[in-house]
Amino acid sequence: MMRILLFLATNAAVLVLISIVFQVFGFEGILAENGVDLNLQALLVLSAVIGFGGSFISLALSKFLAKRSMGVQLIEQPRNNTEQWLLNTVKRQAEEAGIGMPEVGIFNSPDPNAFATGMRRNNALVAVSTGLLQNMNADEVEAVLGHEISHVANGDMVTMGLLQGVVNTFVIFLSRVIGHVVDRVVFKTERGYGPAYFVTSIVAQIFLSILASMIVMWFSRRREFRADAGGARLSSRQKMTGALRALQRNTQPQDLPGEFAAFGISGGIGRGMKKLFMSHPPLEQRIAALESEV
Repeated sequence: MMRILLFLATNAAVLVLISIVFQVFGFEGILAENGVDLNLQALLVLSAVIGFGGSFISLALSKFLAKRSMGVQLIEQPRNNTEQWLLNTVKRQAEEAGIGMPEVGIFNSPDPNAFATGMRRNNALVAVSTGLLQNMNADEVEAVLGHEISHVANGDMVTMGLLQGVVNTFVIFLSRVIGHVVDRVVFKTERGYGPAYFVTSIVAQIFLSILASMIVMWFSRRREFRADAGGARLSSRQKMTGALRALQRNTQPQDLPGEFAAFGISGGIGRGMKKLFMSHPPLEQRIAALESEV
């Protein structure tokens, strides 16, 4: 709850700062001189409501969507030794990390992967793929589970949701400002909105969304190093390094679908500009970071 309040307060402060800067530099006056009747304060608030609203709805539904879209089968009554071991390992790691026991599940995928999701640290979901269980030994799976438990303990799902809400806010706000200015100043629309507003707003939103995605993915890559370190603490550095090396043996790693891509143990490989949109850093960098820790 404190994390949510802090982000909301930070975003509110940024909105206020932007409003003050616009007033100090006379941006509103310049718009008025050019006949641009735009209430920036109201637009900022509306953008924040839309930006955070979508992000929070997605976060609130994340567990439900994961179970449905990924076909996660929850382990409620263990049917074999592997499922019992998974429950026991997650329970031990959750206790060490100081969080409530997450739901534990398995989803059918040949790719070795795992993810954690949920709106609250004490009510999360940790799921592993059948490919992970088939291609990794117990020590490596233990490290992967520790990595995912660390994501939950660090509040990464909430943090990512809040960050997405912040960037959504400013993408919506700036795209509408650009569309409004072009419509009023360039095309001289006097009442309502002309086609220029909608076309320009859409183009600006697409461009700004691309830039925003780069920011969100940069943060996603940074938190992977922290989760690796957490996985090493909950298992061992040797086990965590072994798990990452095991993932390297998968020559064609794939992102998890949709919003779950950022929460998998690994992601796709990117080259050139594509690297800026990767949710995970290269495995060799993650291994090097673990090995360099004192």
